[in-house]
Amino acid sequence: MTHLARTLARQRLDAALDDLASVFRGMTAHPDEDNCECHWGSAEDLALLKTPDVELDSDLLHRTWQATDWTYKGAVLRRILPQFATALTAGRIEPLCGMMEEVGRTFHRADWQQWPTEQATAVSEFLRAWWAHTLTDPAPAVPAYQVLALTTEASGTLSTWLHTWEIRTDHTADQHLTEAATQWEYDLLGDQLPWDTWHNGEALRTELTAWLVRHAPDRLRAHGAPDELLHRIRLLGVTGPDRWYDPHWPGHRY
Repeated sequence: MTHLARTLARQRLDAALDDLASVFRGMTAHPDEDNCECHWGSAEDLALLKTPDVELDSDLLHRTWQATDWTYKGAVLRRILPQFATALTAGRIEPLCGMMEEVGRTFHRADWQQWPTEQATAVSEFLRAWWAHTLTDPAPAVPAYQVLALTTEASGTLSTWLHTWEIRTDHTADQHLTEAATQWEYDLLGDQLPWDTWHNGEALRTELTAWLVRHAPDRLRAHGAPDELLHRIRLLGVTGPDRWYDPHWPGHRY
């Protein structure tokens, strides 16, 4: 069943990428778009963004998605989106310090949820299909905890993505949950969200913490997670001095 689920998830992601290529075919940056040659790129680079369906080299793609000062942000993202999405899922997009939430903010800045229905639907399905595929892949190109940060920042919600993880309870999904809990426990025990956010960080932290306390322990235990991680997840449900003076407090300093 796990192999079948992985195959179906891969097919769904491939279909979503094909749909992006179809929906955004012919897109260009706005004719009046501009950027500073001294820190972004040349006039020739800019002309490529205003030419439809021309493959960008990896350096130009990187500079384009990472720039925050575009005037017509939606048009720029629509221009690069098919190539950008393919590179994302292959692990070829490397943001500064590995912070994939930065990529999510590229989507958020472009206000993709307000695009015409066909376009917004294609982006939504891409994000959902990528997340579903990540949870079924034992060695995804981008770790699940990073994809979650990206999709949360892109969409402004955490619930959608946690619900998918909640109902996906096979060995691979639990493997990713163990890796994520290991990455997150330090920040969460310090009452901090494990990634930088442009949304309500306290609400996201509260939701993620409550979800882990409720859903993670049995799954981590079944996956063979170490006792120290189980205790740290347990301590997320303990507040105030009772957390710090617990005999299993890990001694984190903040």
